[in-house]
Parts: sequence; C-alpha cells; structure tokens
Amino acid sequence: MLTLFPQGFEEVEHADGVELIAYTDPRGEERIWTAFGAASARDVATGWEDRWREFHRPVRAGPVWIGQPWQTPPEDAVIVLIDPGRAFGTGAHPTTRLCIELLAGRPRGSLLDVGCGSGVLAIGAAKLGFSPVIAVDKDERAIDATSRNAAANGVQLEVRHADALVDELPAADGALVNITRDVVAVVAPRLRCPSLITSGYLISDPEALPGYRHVERIAAEGWAADLYERI
Repeated sequence: MLTLFPQGFEEVEHADGVELIAYTDPRGEERIWTAFGAASARDVATGWEDRWREFHRPVRAGPVWIGQPWQTPPEDAVIVLIDPGRAFGTGAHPTTRLCIELLAGRPRGSLLDVGCGSGVLAIGAAKLGFSPVIAVDKDERAIDATSRNAAANGVQLEVRHADALVDELPAADGALVNITRDVVAVVAPRLRCPSLITSGYLISDPEALPGYRHVERIAAEGWAADLYERI
C-alpha cells in the first residue's frame, strides 16, 4: 500500500483484521487488484477531501481562542489562528493551553519562546501584549511555520534559528519552554530570564528546578505546567 499510495491511506481495525483504504480513482483501483488479486470499491460522498477538518476543534485558554482559519471565533476572545497543514502543533494539546493560561496572568514585557514549533505560544504572547517576542527553534521547518503563522495573524515576532542546548539565547523578561522535562532541566540554567514558564511533561514529574523558585503549578488531563522565578 505504501508503494501504491505513498501520499497515504487509511487503516481501520476490525475484530478479524485490519482494512486498508485508499481514496483513489479507477486507475488506482486497478493497481490494487493487480497487487492483491482482490478489492472492493464504493463511491465516497462529495467533499471527502475536506473531511479531515472535522478532526480539528478550537480550544479556549484563558482569554485566548486558538482555532483554524475555517472556524468562527468568539467575539470576546484574543484570536490565534493556526493552519494545521503548516504546523508542528495546533494549540489543542493540554500543555499549550496550560502555558497560555499561566502566561495570561503575567506582567507584560519581553518574552523568549524556546522551541517555538508552529509559533502558537509566541503568537498568543504577542496578542496578549508581550513585546518583543523572540521565537527560537533548531528546526528550519519550525522557523518557516512560525514566520508564516505570525504573518497570517498579523503579529511581529523575532524568529531565530538556534539550538537551545548549544547556542547562546537572548535575554528577556520571561521565557517559555514547552518541550520535555529533561530538555527543560538542561535549558533552564542557560536562560537569562527572571521568570520562566515550563511544560511538556506529566503531573508526576517533579516541580523542583535548580536555580529557580517554584511559584505555581496547574494541570489538565494528566499534563502539568509550572511557573518559576529565578533565585
């Protein structure tokens, strides 16, 4: 199936096995018959190519609404639009929402987003009034995604290619590190920020972080986010 349909196919589990489904045309159906000796076919409803959009749901994180361009945002929200076709995260994960909730209660100032991915946190911060917002990531695709999403949302970010484990990171009033607990532990001592919000790990992970005073922890769906102040 990967050879016949490298763009992708669907797997549906049944009690007696797995059904493999390809959305294709008569020529593709003929290739399946040639490869497997049997197949069944049925017409699909009009608009099937856009049905993947149904899997994406907007989320609310404090005053921020995070959704996709085809959805209608509420009038009372700070709106962040993320195209899932471009991104490394759409904002739906609990850790993203937790970071936004902690961020919304912080004094405004400059902010560093370490491991920006799709840019959803950096964009949310800019829309909440933080400035300047510096977004860094070691993946060039993330840099491109963040830059595009920032432009689509009409915000100005300083987007930089950097490896947070090696490169010198810019100073800021606050920082966000939503990656994993082991990366947080390595990156935190390298930051030049008096305030730090971290997430990307479970509530079973420790709160203590060397060099910082723990201020607050919030949790959702088994995930945790923490607010620290540098000692």
